[in-house]
Amino acid sequence: MTNKDIVSELNLKLKNKTPEEIIAYFLEKFKDKIALSSSLGAEDQVLTHMIASIDKSTRVFTLDTGRYFQETYDLIDKTNKKYNIKIKIYFPDALQVEKMVNEKGINLFYDSVENRKFCCKIRKLEPLKRAFEGLDVWICGLRQEQSITRINTKLVEWDDKNNLIKVNPVIEWSEKQVWDYIKENDVPYNVLHDKGYPSIGCRPCTRAVKQGEDIRAGRWWWEEPENKECGLHIK
Repeated sequence: MTNKDIVSELNLKLKNKTPEEIIAYFLEKFKDKIALSSSLGAEDQVLTHMIASIDKSTRVFTLDTGRYFQETYDLIDKTNKKYNIKIKIYFPDALQVEKMVNEKGINLFYDSVENRKFCCKIRKLEPLKRAFEGLDVWICGLRQEQSITRINTKLVEWDDKNNLIKVNPVIEWSEKQVWDYIKENDVPYNVLHDKGYPSIGCRPCTRAVKQGEDIRAGRWWWEEPENKECGLHIK
C-alpha cells in the first residue's frame, strides 16, 4: 500500500470523528512514534488539553526561534504546570543564526521574501528536522479557514518533505469552536490573543490585526497573502 493509499484510508476511516476520537486513535496506534508540534497558538493549546486528557506521556514539542514574545514563554510555563507535562523545546543552531545575522542583518526578514524564508528555515525548519527524528506521525493545529494557503488541507495528509503522516484534528473547526472549547475547559492561552493578535509568531514578524482583517493578516504583514507560510506546512 502506498503512502497516498494509507492517507486516503485513514481519512475515510476517521471521517466524522471528533478531534478527541482522532487523537485517541493515533496515540494508540503509533504509541511513542507520534508527537504534537505546538506553535502554542489557540488551536495547539486545545490539542494539548485533549492529549493531556488522553495520555499525558505523549510528546509535545515546540520550536523557540529566540525572538518570541515574553507572553509566549509565560504560556509554556503555565501550560506545563497546569497539565503536569514538559513541553520539549528545540532551539536553532547558534552558529547558523550567528552566521545568518552577521551576513544578512539582524532584521533581514524585512528586506525580501527570500530573506524572510531563509530566517524561518534557520530558526524553525532546521530544528524541526531534529524534533521529527524517530517519529512516524505529527499532530498539528491547522484549520482550513485560517488562511488561503490552508483551505485545501485535509484531516490526514502525507508530508513528503519530512516523510511523516500529518494529522490535523481540528481542521474543520471554526474559530468560534476553538474559543468555545478554550472557555469551557479553562485551557490556558496566550494573553496576546485578547489584545488583537489572533496568530502569534516571532515578535518582529507579528502585529495586531485591525477590525475586519484576516486572522493571519498580522503575520509577515508586509508580504502578499500567498507567501504567508514559514515552510512548516508547505507540501
